[in-house]
Amino acid sequence: MQAQEDFLLKAFELGIIKFGSFTLKSGIESPFYVDLRPLASSPHLLKTLSHHLLQLVDDKALELICGVPYAALPMATTMSLESGIPLIIKRKENKGYGTKKMLEGVYHAGQNCLLVEDVITSGKSLLETIDEVEKETLKVTDIVVVLDREQGGVELLRQKGYRVQTLFTINEVIDILHKYHRLNSDEVQNIKEFLSAAPEEIVVSRKRLEDKDIQHPVGKNMIDIALRKKSNLIVSADVISSIELLNLAKSIGDKIVALKLHSDIITDFSQQMVVELRGIAREKDFLLFEDRKFADIGNTQELQFRQGVYRFADWVDMVTAHPIAGEKSFDVFEPTGVVAIVEMSSAGTLTDNYYVSQALNVATRSDAVFAVVAQRRVPDDLLLFTPGVHIGKKGDNKGQQYNTPQKVFSEYFTDFMIVGRGIYQADNLVETAEEYRKQGWEAYLESI
Repeated sequence: MQAQEDFLLKAFELGIIKFGSFTLKSGIESPFYVDLRPLASSPHLLKTLSHHLLQLVDDKALELICGVPYAALPMATTMSLESGIPLIIKRKENKGYGTKKMLEGVYHAGQNCLLVEDVITSGKSLLETIDEVEKETLKVTDIVVVLDREQGGVELLRQKGYRVQTLFTINEVIDILHKYHRLNSDEVQNIKEFLSAAPEEIVVSRKRLEDKDIQHPVGKNMIDIALRKKSNLIVSADVISSIELLNLAKSIGDKIVALKLHSDIITDFSQQMVVELRGIAREKDFLLFEDRKFADIGNTQELQFRQGVYRFADWVDMVTAHPIAGEKSFDVFEPTGVVAIVEMSSAGTLTDNYYVSQALNVATRSDAVFAVVAQRRVPDDLLLFTPGVHIGKKGDNKGQQYNTPQKVFSEYFTDFMIVGRGIYQADNLVETAEEYRKQGWEAYLESI
């Protein structure tokens, strides 16, 4: 403990903690401000900090080290040099050129990565980092943090199963500085009162479905159905015969908001099947959602949508389309609703952060688009559909990565979850669909 106190006192002289009156990012007025970046200018203190952080974990179980940008990058680099554990670098944002990768370095699927963070407050930014690292097929089990501001972040991460070790809490820092006469009793009392009474950082909240500003009539209808049925469940009907499709629709129609179709895999597709399917949809109160994933110039998309064997324009309520051809390419689908594909759930997807940001801009500007498919939170004037939801599995051998209903609603603020094999391959379709409907709706309510 004495070595850690000595380190803190020397680091304090660099100005890592300032006292006075500071406006935080959340808008809170704080009597202190923490900034550990000056440590990068002291090789001696950086080496000492590295030693202390490595002592917090069992490095035998770790295969990689990654610092959360930016303040923790020099810490992680020094830890890598001291321990011999390879370093990977996480970008804070994708620049849109070069490799466009969010993680740089040499790594392999399944390796265990230690995350290094300078300061933890609510823990939400760390959860975002964990999600991005795990999307690269790495594992995160351990996190080391220099300073815990004691505003719930450590508890949140531990509840989610991560081992979090902190070098100092803010109360410990204040007590040490007081012990060595860097703070007087009045200053300590003022800071302690703030810590005990200060509100948490502003928590990002989600809007209820009925409060979302959705203008497209298909989107409004979808929300109405969800509220009537207390369901946010979309089922992906990846079956290959009309009899399978119709039986699935009849069995689970009462539980779902929409049935997602891949018409081009139906071996005996016919207009008679369409008539029967539309009848079931009206009876069971759900929408027909063609997952065609259109991705061409507007003229070609219009022909694919209105002509040919399927003639989607005559019978589906909404379609998926990629934004790759730009905003105007969506206009050909009106008045059918468009769900823009801005991000995919498979491992190694090329829909990186740069692409997602550009695709969201296109989707937001289009009057035809009322929803997007993604694995993250999106603007409130769009509905978010999240695929790859499964109660019992984490993935398959073809790159699919699954999330639980609880994760997609609490972390992504999903509005509608898409479930495929978890339901249509179940032994009891009705019971399984009801379990997904129930878990999805409860997860939505808990996230509000």
